[in-house]
This record gives sequence, structure tokens and C-alpha cells, in this order.
Amino acid sequence: MQKTTFALFFGNRGFFPADLLAAARAEIPRVLRSMGHDVLMLEAEATRHGAVETPQEGERYANFLQENRGKYGGVILSLPNFGDETGAVAALKDAGVPILVQAYPDEMDKMAPAVRRDAFCGKFSVMDVFHQYGLKFTALKPHVVSPSSARFAANVEHFDRVCRVVNRMRDMVVGAVGARTTAFKTVRIDEVALQRHGITMETLDLSDIFARMKAVDVAGPTYKAKAEVLKAYTSWDGVPEEAFTRIARLGVVLDTVIDEYAMDALALRCWIELQQQLGISACVLLGELNNRGIPAACEVDVGNAVAMTALHQASGEPSTCLDWNNNYGEAEEKCILFHCGPVPRALMQGPGHIADHAILANAVGEGCGYGCHVGRIAPFDFTFGSMLTEAGKLRFYLGEGTFTDDPIPDEFFGCGGVAEVPRLQDLLLHVGYQGYRHHVSVTRGRTLAPLREALEHYLGFDVAVPQDG
Repeated sequence: MQKTTFALFFGNRGFFPADLLAAARAEIPRVLRSMGHDVLMLEAEATRHGAVETPQEGERYANFLQENRGKYGGVILSLPNFGDETGAVAALKDAGVPILVQAYPDEMDKMAPAVRRDAFCGKFSVMDVFHQYGLKFTALKPHVVSPSSARFAANVEHFDRVCRVVNRMRDMVVGAVGARTTAFKTVRIDEVALQRHGITMETLDLSDIFARMKAVDVAGPTYKAKAEVLKAYTSWDGVPEEAFTRIARLGVVLDTVIDEYAMDALALRCWIELQQQLGISACVLLGELNNRGIPAACEVDVGNAVAMTALHQASGEPSTCLDWNNNYGEAEEKCILFHCGPVPRALMQGPGHIADHAILANAVGEGCGYGCHVGRIAPFDFTFGSMLTEAGKLRFYLGEGTFTDDPIPDEFFGCGGVAEVPRLQDLLLHVGYQGYRHHVSVTRGRTLAPLREALEHYLGFDVAVPQDG
């Protein structure tokens, strides 16, 4: 995943040494570029020492940001010395992206008036006035930190994740492909609430999808390329050729509508019309989209498609949508998370294989649901979450857990894993009492802190972490 480009801001207070600013303008870009980030900086000649102190210099910096709008995803406000909060507000009040406030530490052998920084104190002034103006910002531990330190690198990594989530969620498009399955009132969503929070929902009818599938030229390059991707993605042993062809056709169509509507994520009506009319299931296609970093949920669960997007942006890893599905014996902090096959290969333990939909076979008959991706979720630490709309608000719960290598019975269907989640029973009560769906979205890694900050602090969503108590 591409890392955030940062606009760099350097605060100044005129009676401090100018060489502190020159050193910071050299050090911070060097550190950020070594971490894979591009940077934008105001030219050194544009203001005194290339920093901002006065409101007039702040206006010049604000104009610099306006000229580069869309080229940066966050601002790093660096205080090589005490800084000036008035100039900082003038510069950044319309930045429109997250702001990380970083202050240089003083050195104990450089405390004389001619060489000291006092950024430790100045950081409070900046944060105080930002708070007065209602300007959102990020401040991390420790209070002062050297840009060449490992702690600063960790803070930048955290802030990068915050920026990715915020910038994607403020202007995203999620596709609802097919109407909500009649029986699945659990996945109801308020489209207007989404829109008022910057999330556009585009809806398509399955009849349009089926018509587009018929029009796909199986002799053409687009179909052939999709077929090659799918054949290389997993094992298709025993899958009828006709079923494979229809799955590949559907894959071409989903790619087309994603491009056509500029979708960042989608949720698909995956049964039972696909099985009844086409004899296929879409699980493997959703998993392959997830593997490419295009969050794709099943059962038209738009809420979890949105949650998957946030998780994916926070982790930089694929995400997936699973069921809270089974207890794991008597272990109260373990359960089985499962779905029919939308788990991306990157999260699976070894290769999977395509099978008929063993559960739906009871309703539509055997051989009418090929497309389930059967396998096992690999052991790894994960972050999870889910989203619903209620009274015009977007509400999330978040948490962290671990997929273990505990065994699952061989006859278990689909793709599942044993999840160990601290305070699982309290979490499940929260899910039930608060009206969340039976789905939960997961991604690799422990990214709860930046994800929560992005959703709650910057985007203003309601966020609960039931594991906190």
C-alpha cells in the first residue's frame, strides 16, 4: 500500500537560534524519505528560515497547501524550538487533513539561552490554541522526540495509518450489488447517513449484472486474462468447466462495475439467485478482490464493506468479512470465525480449493453452488471491527485478537479459523445488545490505536472497544 505523502510545517519563535530550523529542514525529510514517504516543503526563501512564526507567514504556508491540495495526505508540524501558535493556526486551520504535532527534545548539555529549544513547553501552546479553534490534531508519546529515533519512526507509522483511514473514509464509494436478501434484515443500512459522512453508496440490480455477464466475450482478452488470474489463484480440480466460465464472466463484470463507478469497496448479493439461475457461488471472486485490496463483503453487508475498508487502510493488509459462527468447545475466549470463501489467499494457511456450496445444496441442489473457496485461516494477530448506522450516526466496535493453530474438524465447511479474543463473552454481549450484525471484519496486525483515532477523533464516528470494559 502506498504510504502517505506529508506536507512539512516548521514552527519558529524568532529569538531562538536559526540553525535549529535549518537542521530540522534537513533531518525530517531525510528520515521520512528513508521510511518510504514523499514530502512537500515550503521553499526556505518563502519565509524567514523556511518556517512559520507570524500570521503573515502562516498565510503564505496556507497558500502553499492550497496550491498543493490533493498531493498530501497529512501534515507534520515540527517544533525545532518553542514555535508560534498564532502563525501555526493561520497556516493550518484549513489544511483538511490530519496533523501530527512533533516537538524536538532539549539536550541536557545545551540548556543555555543561546542553544536551548523549549519545544517541550511550546508544544502545549500549539495544542492549546488548536483546541480553541476546534482544529483536530494528533499528539503521541513521548511528548518530545528526536526525528532520528525509533520512537519517532513508530509515531510516523501510527500517523500514516491514521491518515490513510481518514482520507479514504472521507470520500469513498461503496457498491451494493443486488438488493438486500429479504430474510437478511441484519444487514440493513441507512444510505443517507452514509452520504452525510462522505460515503457514497452506488446500487446495481442483479439483472444488470446477469445481462452484462451474457455479453462478456469469452474469446476476448479481458475474459482470458481473468480466467488466467483465477486459475492461478487456487485449485479448481473437479469444478465443471461451465461453472468456471460463469464465475470468470462474473469476475469480469465485477471488475468492470468497480471501475465504472469508481468503487472503493462493494457488497454483493451472493445467494440464492446466483445458485438458482447460474449454478455458481461468488465466494472466490470476493476473496480475490479482497486479496487485491478491494474490500468485498458478501450478503450485501455494506456496513462491513465500510468497516473492511477502514481496517484495510489501517493495516495495509487485505481484510475480510467473517461470521461469528461457532463456540470452540468450553473455551470462553475462543470461537470459530468462518465464511464460505471470501477470505483472501494472503490470509489463508496454504492453498485452498474450490468446492460446491455444501450448505446451500440443501436448498438449490448439489452441483449448483461451485465457487466456495475452502481452506483454513492462517495463525496471526488481527484487528477486527464492524459498523452499523443508527439514528443518522455511524457506529463501530473495534478490538484485537489472535487466530491460533488450534484444530478444526476436517468436515468443517468453507474457510475458518480459531480466534482467541480477550473478554470474548463481554464482546459478544456488546454485539448482541447494540444490534450489530452477525458479521465481523478482520485484517492482519494490531492496528486498533490508529484505527480508533481516525474513526473517532478525526471522523467523529461513534466507536466502542468492548474489550476495554
